[in-house]
Amino acid sequence: MNRLLTLSLLALSTPASAATLTVWSHFTDTAEVAWLKAQTASYTRLSGNQVKIVNVPLDKMADQLIATAKKGKGPDLIVTLPQDRFGQLVTAGVLEPMDAYVARRGEFDRTTLTALTYRGKLYGLPMFAESVALVYNKKLVPVAPTSWNEFIRVAQKNTGGGKYGFLTDLSNAYMQYGLISAYGGYVFKNNSGTLDVGDIGLANAGAARALSLMNDLRFKYKLVPEGMTGDKAKAAFLKGDAAMIVTGPWDMGDIKKAGINYGITALPTPPGAPNPWSPFVGVQGIVMNAYSTNKAAAAEFARGMVTGVAQLSFNQAGGRIPVNVNVRRNLAANPIVNGFGRVITTGTPMPNVAEMGQVWTPWSEAIAEGVKKPGANASALLTKAVQTMKKNIK
Repeated sequence: MNRLLTLSLLALSTPASAATLTVWSHFTDTAEVAWLKAQTASYTRLSGNQVKIVNVPLDKMADQLIATAKKGKGPDLIVTLPQDRFGQLVTAGVLEPMDAYVARRGEFDRTTLTALTYRGKLYGLPMFAESVALVYNKKLVPVAPTSWNEFIRVAQKNTGGGKYGFLTDLSNAYMQYGLISAYGGYVFKNNSGTLDVGDIGLANAGAARALSLMNDLRFKYKLVPEGMTGDKAKAAFLKGDAAMIVTGPWDMGDIKKAGINYGITALPTPPGAPNPWSPFVGVQGIVMNAYSTNKAAAAEFARGMVTGVAQLSFNQAGGRIPVNVNVRRNLAANPIVNGFGRVITTGTPMPNVAEMGQVWTPWSEAIAEGVKKPGANASALLTKAVQTMKKNIK
């Protein structure tokens, strides 16, 4: 903990300023729970303030915050909340802007700050991030392909006889967004940090070209068989039957246990694409209840959990990808942090507006339909999907 933070906490330690903070957390991993308790104990020792940790399931947090915040029964802080509900929570008036509580923005990966920003205001302190990446078996692919032609060549070389050179769930819109963004597709147009929900770019020429390429991966290049799911791709990789797959940090524990000598990198830029592959990035941050009566004390506790020292120990506890760029440099020898960290930096924050809820179903259905048979009309499928999205967004 740095000297400035220590002094700030000590300044709160007089009996007159003592407070009891309520913190909601969804952590269930034993090591991460222990980490949070250690952070709490350190904060209490330095500040004199008490912290009550309440475990709340992640999928219940946002709704419970909306239901309790204005009644004075909610938490002071939530550790942690993903960005996808931020728009709804800000509209409900229950999130406190956090701009004033960030001392050194340059220490955070810019992509993670963007993810937690809504209409120009930061509503969370980034804790960790995740995205998908190309994970490859070094026994089968000693050096990661850096061009699309090389990627196809290596994948086809390793395909045949029950073996697969490349596997991914082509019907999964989330997993395939990197290809769409590479060709210039987008969910909502980003205008200087504000998403324009009336401007949907999932049926433009680039998005259609990306879906056609996904179709080619199955029917032209004969790499990804029909019915392939993320679980099936992972199972094949764990058995050594798949050379390359697209997956995220959530699968790396099993991959390590399987003894696979792996590498992690970005998928090469697809042919003719104007941009690099840029998959969705999900970020979880510490958020403050707008109705908290202990905002100064809560802010100090929140800042303490995103320092470089805390980020390093949090990674060592549960393996999460840190958002502090200095910590990533210190962990450069860690292939998971290094590999996913580089992809996250060049990734695209998943939209944090409530209107995203009207996008997933028609988009996913169009993507799935677009890879069912050779030569599917990508443009027509996506156009119909976007029409449905616009009709449902009010």
